[in-house]
Amino acid sequence: MRLALFEPEIAGNVGAVLRLGACLGVAIDLIEPMGFAWDDKRVRRAAMDYIDHVTFVRHASFAAFRETLGGARLVLFTTKSSESAYEFRFRADDVLLFGKESAGVPETVAQACEARVRLPMRPEVRSMNLAMTAGIALGEGLRQTGSLPG
Repeated sequence: MRLALFEPEIAGNVGAVLRLGACLGVAIDLIEPMGFAWDDKRVRRAAMDYIDHVTFVRHASFAAFRETLGGARLVLFTTKSSESAYEFRFRADDVLLFGKESAGVPETVAQACEARVRLPMRPEVRSMNLAMTAGIALGEGLRQTGSLPG
């Protein structure tokens, strides 16, 4: 299983997701352009020394990222889906895709995904923090596939 962030805008979220990947042994894909300078100290501060323990790849575009998928299924997390992540059946080689903080993903990217799921939440709120959502989603995917670290 892998996590992919589409055009992330907040360095702190990227750092937190890199730390998540390090802790759970999951590779991270970062799809550019990003909304901050990569050498931004906030990425390293959020990832702390965990950045040295995670495999991550920066992709110049969504097209370049898609070339790396092979036979993996691309699963988009979006508030626009009606299918709960807790009812969805994950596969061990799924790539979990999360859109940019301000706008999600464009429809062309959503159409390229094999599945769209959401995390259930109260209707009076709009969305969760990107890193928090990635953590919950990844935990469920790894739990379902028996892939949580020991």
